[in-house]
Amino acid sequence: MEGVAPRWPRAGAALLGFSGVAAGAFGAHGLRDLVTLEQLNTWNTAADYQLLHAIALLGLATWQQSALSSRLQSWLLLACGLMIAGVLLFSGSLYLLVLTNMSAFGPITPLGGLALLVAWSILFGCALVKGRSVTTLPPSP
Repeated sequence: MEGVAPRWPRAGAALLGFSGVAAGAFGAHGLRDLVTLEQLNTWNTAADYQLLHAIALLGLATWQQSALSSRLQSWLLLACGLMIAGVLLFSGSLYLLVLTNMSAFGPITPLGGLALLVAWSILFGCALVKGRSVTTLPPSP
């Protein structure tokens, strides 16, 4: 349906927010006596990034709904997907690293960080064209 924004970015934001709060609480109360201080700091970093990006994703989903053009909406949806994937890879790999103590999950973390950086880069580009009319956007391929 044209003109109807997909709900998955908002649902993704809600799920990331809910599970981020749960992860933070689990780190503060369940892991505190079971892992090293360094591991607990790693867990908290994962939860912080997850919560931060859940809030950003909620704002991004709202921006996507009000975008002036379908092309801008598409770019914003791509940023939403990359942000969700980035959090899953970044925070997820850190959670697994702490829970399993397996260093094999470490190399996944930068991939999540890269996805987050690309999402934020797309948002920067979208912010530059937000005020332009549909006719001034470059033609799509």
